[in-house]
Amino acid sequence: QVQLVESGGGLVQAGGSLRLSCAASGRTFSTYAMGWFRQAPGKEREFVAVISWSGDTTSYADSVKGRFAISRDNTKNALYLQMNSLKPEDTAVYYCAANSGLQTIARYFQYWGQGTQVTVSS
Repeated sequence: QVQLVESGGGLVQAGGSLRLSCAASGRTFSTYAMGWFRQAPGKEREFVAVISWSGDTTSYADSVKGRFAISRDNTKNALYLQMNSLKPEDTAVYYCAANSGLQTIARYFQYWGQGTQVTVSS
């Protein structure tokens, strides 16, 4: 089992940057693919990025491609999301999630953090 805790959210102006972190507990972190999802008010949770257990494979939503970068450090049980050139439409609660396989669909992810708020002002 994996427990996940996100941090690093906040308020930033459009064009700015934030780096989200996700701290994982449990000795099996390195065996899980990890993903970032987000949910804006009144909208469904949507896929942002995913990374394989080894870090060799990543995938991004078209809306963030070229601006966001997902990475992980298995020695620290940590997942990251570097967000650059932020836009007001990136405003949402961001969640990290763990899954046994590489997936982009939220319902297949087994473990979830509590979320961290990102607000981008125009």
